[in-house]
Amino acid sequence: MDLEEARAFLAQHHRAVLATRRRDGRPQLSPVSVGVDAAGDVILSSRETAYKTRNIRRDPRVSLCVFTDGFFGPWLQIDGTATVLSLPEAMEPLIDYYRRLAGEHPDWDDYRRAMVQEKRVLIRIRIEHVGPKRRG
Repeated sequence: MDLEEARAFLAQHHRAVLATRRRDGRPQLSPVSVGVDAAGDVILSSRETAYKTRNIRRDPRVSLCVFTDGFFGPWLQIDGTATVLSLPEAMEPLIDYYRRLAGEHPDWDDYRRAMVQEKRVLIRIRIEHVGPKRRG
């Protein structure tokens, strides 16, 4: 699978497991909803206080396993480098993230209040490697 195939898959399939690294090097796994932004980076939302956010700030190397809603079937692994964008700079990218995954929100002011109250961040992952290159 090449980068463009991976990005097309991400545009259609949003379920994933994110692997970050704990301080002792062990993986920390989190189920997440992912999308792909206009620059071709993976995007996801988290909270400022989440372990994954803290882990990424310490060690930005991450991996994702992205799969279909049916779980079994096509999937891909992405390895890359993540950055965390905090509020207030994260607000417009969080709105873009929502639109890419769910369309228009019925009340954007309510969405903005929720993002602030929940201390949301946007995590952006620059894709460095995708796979699998072959099956079986």
